Amino acid sequence: MARILLVDDDRAIRTTIELLLRRAGHQVVAAPDGREGLKKIEAERFDLLIVDIFMPGMDGLETIQKVHQQQPELPVVVMSGMVFRSASSPPPDFLAMATKLGAVRSLRKPFRPHELLAVVDDSLNLSSNSAATTFPQQVAVRNGKDGA
Repeated sequence: MARILLVDDDRAIRTTIELLLRRAGHQVVAAPDGREGLKKIEAERFDLLIVDIFMPGMDGLETIQKVHQQQPELPVVVMSGMVFRSASSPPPDFLAMATKLGAVRSLRKPFRPHELLAVVDDSLNLSSNSAATTFPQQVAVRNGKDGA
């Protein structure tokens, strides 16, 4: 059983993800934004952070940066459903940006329950194997294999 911090400003999404993760046997603590998430990280220990990219106040990218300053070993899964469309240029890939900032995995909303659980399990396994190598090295290897 893992302790997971979930940071998302959408209450319905938080509730759904919490339910899925609890049914899978995890303990879940939720925060409505990055600032609240950081307060919880300072006060408690977590095995995984799941964070949405687009939130008011402190967005997910800034949250990831600040979390990695405080706890560089904490694996982060980033998620987003935001898509920008432009006829003149390709849209920015915010999920790819987040993995470059240190997220170990990403999820594009909407996702299926089994996709969420697979990403969570994979991220926790990646973290638990970090005794052999340092965590940032594993992230680089993982991102290289997935092309993320």
